[in-house]
Amino acid sequence: MDFSVNEFNVRLRTIRIWELAIGLVIAFIITSVLAAAFPVISEDDNLFFIVLLSCVLVFFIIALMKTSGIKDNISNVFDVKIRNEILYIFALNLLFAFLFPCIISGFDYLYGALDPNWITGIDIDTVELTADSLILECIASIIFAPLIEELVFRGVLFNRLKIRTGMIPAMLITSFIFALGHDFGGITSAFLFGICMCILYMKTDNILVTISVHFTNNLVATILALSQIDIITAQMPWLIPTTIIAIIATVFLLKYILNEINELKKSFNIMCKNSPASLSRR
Repeated sequence: MDFSVNEFNVRLRTIRIWELAIGLVIAFIITSVLAAAFPVISEDDNLFFIVLLSCVLVFFIIALMKTSGIKDNISNVFDVKIRNEILYIFALNLLFAFLFPCIISGFDYLYGALDPNWITGIDIDTVELTADSLILECIASIIFAPLIEELVFRGVLFNRLKIRTGMIPAMLITSFIFALGHDFGGITSAFLFGICMCILYMKTDNILVTISVHFTNNLVATILALSQIDIITAQMPWLIPTTIIAIIATVFLLKYILNEINELKKSFNIMCKNSPASLSRR
């Protein structure tokens, strides 16, 4: 990272992958030491996760301290055009997430109708959470996950990889790694969500925009999971309309991704041609 750079967005782009890796290792070591000293940390996965991400956050605070421009970034998030795009991307990704559960549930109903002896393979998890566990899970998934994941995947990995591999490969690689951290059923939706976050970040050069979308997505997803609306919509009679809406959202989502990538590719190629070779290897 280059501490001689005072602008927040530019300083973020100077953080190297090996510096991030060292920060993550140190964060894990500190968390492990704290967990050994305070067993309550290791007894709850969400608490351990929160402590770990807090240590990672300290790394970014140190890396980005004494920079300017954060207020402009905050104001930029509430710009009408950007706010509308945030809501549009959030809605499409949220509706797309319903597609695969609906398809699986639909096939399950179909097999059940054709074979009276069919035993459903759908396992609905209804684990009861204590109040403390619920609060910690919400803090981890709604607050810390969007903040740290965007800084790591878009702020550092995507920024550094696009210099080495180009924009498209960087999008694919970072989004694939991002998706691997999610459960099996959500890998595809997480991958496309990661692509959308890369697109938004490229268009705005503002990590707070992607953090805002990620926060909104995780907040609503948590509410849907707790209320079990996601389960209800995959059951009859809601299954058919939910599937249709999810398919329509998928078409619009893919169209958005392809159109925006084409536009960004043009501007990215122009930017690379106009940039000094020394900066591309910084």
